[in-house]
Amino acid sequence: MLSSVLTLSAFASEADSVLNTSSNETASCKLIRASGNAEYPPYLWHSDKSVYLHGAIAMLLKELSQEINTEIELVYSGPWGRVQEDVAAGRIDMIAGAFFTLPRTHYMDYIYPDMMLTKTAVWMNTKNPFPYTQWKDLKSYHGVTVINNSFGQEFDEYAKQQLNIEEVASLDQGLRMLSANRVDYLIYEENPGKAYAQKLSVNNLQTMPIEITRQKLYLTMSKKSPCNSPSLRAKISKTLNKFIQENRAEVLLKRAHALWANKQQTP
Repeated sequence: MLSSVLTLSAFASEADSVLNTSSNETASCKLIRASGNAEYPPYLWHSDKSVYLHGAIAMLLKELSQEINTEIELVYSGPWGRVQEDVAAGRIDMIAGAFFTLPRTHYMDYIYPDMMLTKTAVWMNTKNPFPYTQWKDLKSYHGVTVINNSFGQEFDEYAKQQLNIEEVASLDQGLRMLSANRVDYLIYEENPGKAYAQKLSVNNLQTMPIEITRQKLYLTMSKKSPCNSPSLRAKISKTLNKFIQENRAEVLLKRAHALWANKQQTP
């Protein structure tokens, strides 16, 4: 009997310890410093007049912050490649919008479920289109994409082994190269590509009806972040599930589309 009492007492003590640890972890994280791909409208974009990022993901993070009672500061920290370096080093706590790849799991934890879906398209010049129905149709052509971008583990590996795709520093550069017929196609997400084509007044490009991939965008936490705890990730997951049931992402994407379009029309 004494042994049973001691065992129960030890179990209770261990449970209290776990609860207290989770509580302390949450309490110690007063601010989550986040960043993301700043060339990603309507999901995310950067204004020269602000250090913060704007767009549908920014709107979602604002509502998420209120739900979990923890401030999330979504800042511009440089090009997409630098953002990934910053989260790997722990200088940034959270990436706001990343596709899943195995290499990224070495330095950050993915939070499930996903926030939003995005479609990756094959972009072509309307004056020089070619038939496209599957990945292998791209083999004999010269493509371009943005450096450090991922379009899903399977396509990334296929492209590395089978395709001739040049990497450039920005989406602007890739769109201009395709518009000027310096490459045959561009691989990039449909919504951000359309947003930037609108910004650049590029009218001779189109997306092919069959997408490259349809990918999920996730929130991730740096493995070196002091805010990265099981309790915080659980709170975020619970809130994301609630947002999915309410179709929150679709509402915010429509709002962000309108905001971006108005931004382009305003001098």
